[in-house]
Amino acid sequence: MKPYADRREAVLADMRARGGGIAIIPTAREAMRNSDADYPYRHDSYFYYLTGFIEPESVLVLVAGKTSQTILFCREKNLEREIWDGYRFGPEAAREKFGLDAAFPIDAMDTEVPKLMANAAAIFYALGSDARLDAQVQGWLNAVRGQARAGITAPAAVLDIRVLLNEMRLRKDPTEIDVMRRAAKISAVAHERAMRLSRPGMHEYEIEAELLHEFRRNGSQYPAYTSIVATGANSCVLHYRAGDAVLKDGDLVLIDAGCELDSYASDITRTYPANGKFSGPQKALYEIVLAAQAAAIAEIRPGKRFTDGHDAAVRVLAQGMLDTGLLDAKKVGSLDDVIAKGDFRQFYMHRTGHWLGMDVHDVGEYRDPVPEGEEKPWRTLEAGMALTVEPGIYVRPGEGVPEQFWNIGIRIEDDAVVTHDGCDILSEDAPKSVADIEAIMRQGK
Repeated sequence: MKPYADRREAVLADMRARGGGIAIIPTAREAMRNSDADYPYRHDSYFYYLTGFIEPESVLVLVAGKTSQTILFCREKNLEREIWDGYRFGPEAAREKFGLDAAFPIDAMDTEVPKLMANAAAIFYALGSDARLDAQVQGWLNAVRGQARAGITAPAAVLDIRVLLNEMRLRKDPTEIDVMRRAAKISAVAHERAMRLSRPGMHEYEIEAELLHEFRRNGSQYPAYTSIVATGANSCVLHYRAGDAVLKDGDLVLIDAGCELDSYASDITRTYPANGKFSGPQKALYEIVLAAQAAAIAEIRPGKRFTDGHDAAVRVLAQGMLDTGLLDAKKVGSLDDVIAKGDFRQFYMHRTGHWLGMDVHDVGEYRDPVPEGEEKPWRTLEAGMALTVEPGIYVRPGEGVPEQFWNIGIRIEDDAVVTHDGCDILSEDAPKSVADIEAIMRQGK
């Protein structure tokens, strides 16, 4: 469990650099779906990042003082509950397996944590993320304050532990990148399966089922997010969910779907014709989006700003909008005018990417840390940062919009990791050229 131990040591070092204290990092709570049925359980990403432990009802405590301690609070062994719910490590086995200094039953927190808080300089905790735990932390703090006459001091500050962890999680190590690469490969196979099996007359939910089949068949534990399968006009709805719409001859299908593997997300979007052949207008817009993505990818390397890829994509998209008549140059002016005034946002209204990792919209600031009071520039890319690249064009019917482009929604998205001299596209196996997509769809007929 070396990566997790190394991460805990890095957090402890950061805590000591800030004066020391006690960190409290809980996992996610189980949630009821309805009656006595639970939602599928998924652990908290911060907690897992530091422990590798996936059982609910668990809290990690890190103590950075004269000596350091790593302590896990978790469920006790319970053979009767294991018959119903599955194996539990219990504190002692968890301590040994996951390389912690100590472990206690979760019910011992009210006894043990106030002892650990005593004389600690600060509490490192995500205040406001869990109301019930907030109340417990307040109770523990008050218990320590009540010992003032005995010469015991209480923590004087509460610092957000996520500030420390977000910076760590923003830079992926080789082990994390390997898992993300495998997740992207599984998702790429799923996208290819969807293309191959799609045909007019199918429902969106049937395509979603094919994606989920491929995810699970290849070892993915969950989809990383609710899959978007959108045909026809639905492709112009950015967060559309797969519904019961029928794929029609002549319409496009936009799929935004990715699996989660071993707690790491993939995020891929592909757009293809339901009948296997792009029409002239569809191909024209598709090639613009594809060129915009290539321009953005070319800007991903160390030293470039996070927003440089977006800016490059916008120039290609805006020029394409002018070239195809989506935007009337007589009304909107030159390319620079279109960008300056934001006219392109009629057909492209989102940014070109986001951080990717344990969460599909992963943690990490998008602007560089700078001295207080100064304007923060966009983040400088560094090797190990992972992000998506996802330009698009979405054309809704409207006055002045050429009718041949109505209800065409196109997005192309890939997963990239910044390398020392450029970037590595983890999702490159997912077909995206017009020729490749049409060839694969011919195979399915």
